[in-house]
Amino acid sequence: MENLVGREGEKALLLKIEGSGEPELVAVYGRRRVGKTYLIRNVLEKQMAFELSGIHNATLDQQLENFGIALSKATGKLPLAQPASWIEAFRMLVTHLTPLIKKQRRAIFIDEFPWLCTPRSGFMQAFENFWNTWASRQKNLMVVICGSAAAWMIQKVINNRGGLHNRVTRRIRLLPFTLSETEAFLKERKVNIDKYQVLQLYMAMGGIPQYLKEVEKGESAIQAIDRVCFTKDGLLQDEFKNLFLSLFDNATYHMDVVRALAKKSIGLTRSEIIEACKLTSGGGTTQILGELTESGFITPYVPFDRTAKDSIYKLTDEYSHFYVKFIERSRFTGPGAWVSFSAGASWKSWAGTVFESICMKHTQQLKKALGIESVHTETSMWRYRRQKNEDGAQIDLLIDRQDMCINICEMKFSISAYEVSKKYAKDLENKLNVFRDSTKTRKTLFLTMVTTHGVKNITAFPGLIQNEITMGALFK
Repeated sequence: MENLVGREGEKALLLKIEGSGEPELVAVYGRRRVGKTYLIRNVLEKQMAFELSGIHNATLDQQLENFGIALSKATGKLPLAQPASWIEAFRMLVTHLTPLIKKQRRAIFIDEFPWLCTPRSGFMQAFENFWNTWASRQKNLMVVICGSAAAWMIQKVINNRGGLHNRVTRRIRLLPFTLSETEAFLKERKVNIDKYQVLQLYMAMGGIPQYLKEVEKGESAIQAIDRVCFTKDGLLQDEFKNLFLSLFDNATYHMDVVRALAKKSIGLTRSEIIEACKLTSGGGTTQILGELTESGFITPYVPFDRTAKDSIYKLTDEYSHFYVKFIERSRFTGPGAWVSFSAGASWKSWAGTVFESICMKHTQQLKKALGIESVHTETSMWRYRRQKNEDGAQIDLLIDRQDMCINICEMKFSISAYEVSKKYAKDLENKLNVFRDSTKTRKTLFLTMVTTHGVKNITAFPGLIQNEITMGALFK
C-alpha cells in the first residue's frame, strides 16, 4: 500500500486504539472521496480480520449476499451460504472471529455503514445486538464503522438514543487535506509544482485526495483543471450530482442551498437561505443545513458580538463552488475551456472569494505566522449595514485575541504582488473606524494583509498595515 500522507492526528489516534487493550467501537465519518477507507486500511491492515462495504441503493437480499462473499474472502473458504437475516449474518461473524481474537488483537471494518441500514432490513438492531451482547466484551476486538453521510453517522450512531446510546468509544471526523497536506500528497505522487500552482488546484478541487489523484506529473494547474473538469471523461465533469445523490435523501434541496450560497460571496443567513431556496422555516431546513455543515460543504460563522442564531452560512467546499460557477450550464467544454475561463475577469473575482474561504480554513496557520499560537483566540466575521448618512462595512475574518488585540484580516488573491490603491487604503481606514465605533471595542486593531505574493507598496501608507502574510504561511 502507498505511503499515508498527512493525517498525523488521525493515524496517532488509530494506533492508540490499536494498543488500548479494550473493546473499541470507532465511528469514522467524512465526505465522499476524502480518504476514510484508505486511512483505516493503511493503519489497521495487519489487524484486519473482516471487511464489509455497504452497497448504495441495494436490496436486503443483495446486501446479505455481499456479506456472505466478504465472509468467504475473510475465511479463505469456499463461498458460504447466504445468511437469511442480519442476525444470522452477525452470528456467522462471531463464529469467524472467536478463535482469531484469542490469539491477538484484531479489527473488523464495516464501510459505508449507512447504506446497510435499509428500511425494515433489521441491520441496525442486529448490529446493536452484536455489539452489546458479544463484541463489547472482547478486549482483543476493534470494530470500525465508517460512512460518507456524516450527518447520518452523527444522528444515528454517535447520538443514538437506542441500543447504541453512548456505545461509540472513539470518533474520527476526517476533513479534506490542508494546503500543506495537499502539497505533500502531490509530491508523493511525483507531481512537482510550486505553491501558487498548488493553490490553484486547491481552489478547484479542494483537499480531496481522490480528486487530486487525477493530477498528472508534468501538468500545470490550468492543464490539470482543464482535463479533469472540462473534458467528457474527466472525473469532475459530472461529479457534483453523483456526490450529493450518494450522500443525502432528497438531495435536490441540498444542491439548491449550495447553488444559492455560491452566488453570494458574503454568505447568507438562515432566513435568507429559506427565501432564496423557497424552503419552509421548520425542522426540514434545520436538517438540510445541519447535514451540509457536518458533511463539510457549508460553514456557519457567528458574527462578532453576536450569537449562533445570527450565523451567516458560507459555501466552503471548493469543488462545489467551482462546479456551480464554471462547469454547470457552461457553454464552453472540451480541451482549452479552462484556459479561456482563467483569462477572464469572472475568474479573478471568483478566485478572490475562494482565496478568502481558504484563508478562513487555515486560521491556525495564520496564527502561527502572527506568532500568536499560544494566545487564546476566537475567529469570526462581521458586517455592518449602512444606516442613514453612514458607511457600511464588512470584515470576512477577524481574530479576536485574549491579549486585548484584534487582527482585522484582509485577504487578496492576485497573480503578482498586490498594489494598494489610494481608494482602497481609504476604504480600509474607514472599515477600521466603523468597526471601532459600532462595536465600541477597546482592543487594539491590527490590520493584517493576507495575499498570494505580498503587498507591492506597503510603505506608501505608513502605519496602516500592521502585519503582512503571504500564501507560503498557509502551507506551514
